[in-house]
Amino acid sequence: MTIARLIEGRGGEVFCCEAATTVREAVTMLASRRIGALPVMAAGQVAGIFSERDVIYQLQAQGPAILDRPVGEVMTAPAVTVAPETDVLEALGLMTRRRIRHLPVVTGEAMVGFVSIGDLVKYRIERIESEAEAMRVYIQSA
Repeated sequence: MTIARLIEGRGGEVFCCEAATTVREAVTMLASRRIGALPVMAAGQVAGIFSERDVIYQLQAQGPAILDRPVGEVMTAPAVTVAPETDVLEALGLMTRRRIRHLPVVTGEAMVGFVSIGDLVKYRIERIESEAEAMRVYIQSA
């Protein structure tokens, strides 16, 4: 299955912020929406990812003054991205190797979706459960 098929039924908005957004504002967005990361946009393109980890690392390194700095200065950049035609298991492998939890889905330079490792693991578990059920049915009918 491809990432495109995984995200096609969502219809939901992808929450993101601009590089000029303050860390304080971005943290409020993360908390109020109960999400772990935001794609950071600059000139209509994904410039990076701002995540909970960025907040923690920067607070430890620079203290609370970081809250008034722009996200563009503290985000993880460049963002690792995938194309819609990327296989879900390939994307899961990429996330595991790179130790990241979020991937913007891009076509050309436009972001068309955003997936988390939770989305991909959920798909994988559902697929394994479906295969196990098919095996149980096959064994019982033999």
